[in-house]
Amino acid sequence: MAFIVKEKLFSKKWFIAYSLIIIGAFIMASGFVLFITPYKIVPGGVYGISIVLHHLFGTPVGLIALCFDIPLTLLGIKILGPRFGIKTVVGFVMTAGFVDLLTYYWGENPLVEGDPLLSSIFGGVFVGFGLGLIFKSKATSGGSDIVAMIISKYTRLPLGQLMIGVDSVIVLVGLVAFQDWKIPLYSLIVIYITGRLIDLVLQGVSYDKTLFIISQKPQELRDKIINDLNRGGTFIPGKGMYNNQDRTLIYTVVNRREMAMLQEFVHKIDPGAFMTVINANEILGNGFKSLRDKVTD
Repeated sequence: MAFIVKEKLFSKKWFIAYSLIIIGAFIMASGFVLFITPYKIVPGGVYGISIVLHHLFGTPVGLIALCFDIPLTLLGIKILGPRFGIKTVVGFVMTAGFVDLLTYYWGENPLVEGDPLLSSIFGGVFVGFGLGLIFKSKATSGGSDIVAMIISKYTRLPLGQLMIGVDSVIVLVGLVAFQDWKIPLYSLIVIYITGRLIDLVLQGVSYDKTLFIISQKPQELRDKIINDLNRGGTFIPGKGMYNNQDRTLIYTVVNRREMAMLQEFVHKIDPGAFMTVINANEILGNGFKSLRDKVTD
């Protein structure tokens, strides 16, 4: 079974994918060189280990990361199958090259002197944004993520928890190596912000809301949603737990302005209605971003 996503050579999608990888690798490398490495912050992954080794023995951060990435990728291909294509290889090679190149020209002085907290915030922003662009090209980050995938294959533990566990172990290595409790705290800030920025790049900024409404007047709400808000929705039949009466659950997605209008209308016609509002990170389909556009981005 093939897991590798391929684009036709020199096609528009091919150029976009590799442009995202190169730009993402440069932004990610900038985050390490300008903000993270100078303050000995250990943000998990192979670069966390490389930063520890760099400050202990003076080894190049990018080169050591590459020395970890190559065997881990080969091991991942052998155990997990062909999940790691040429774009993944290009991604971690470019990132390692940019890290050492920027270090050569910039040096090891932080962009923000004497402020590790601000550096950890912006380091997380840069690394997360760069990784998000690489992921958007349908590549993976390789590195310690492969270790988590291998462990998950044999233990059946959730991959997300294992990735957090692997990164946590690497952060603790930084604590032991540098004997400074502030380092793991700054590292956790970087890890958290990196994750949030990756989600932001992949999903975009959305102000849409998912609504679940239980009301005694579902037809009036249906008319309001379709005719006034020009939105769609779904009637879901249900039964109340307390008295076993039949209920109609309304499911719809609207923006913030439409939600306020609908809430006012619900309060007007049925003050006893029950409404659940959920932030919708990404909406794909008619009336919103099409699934075709999402897949072909």
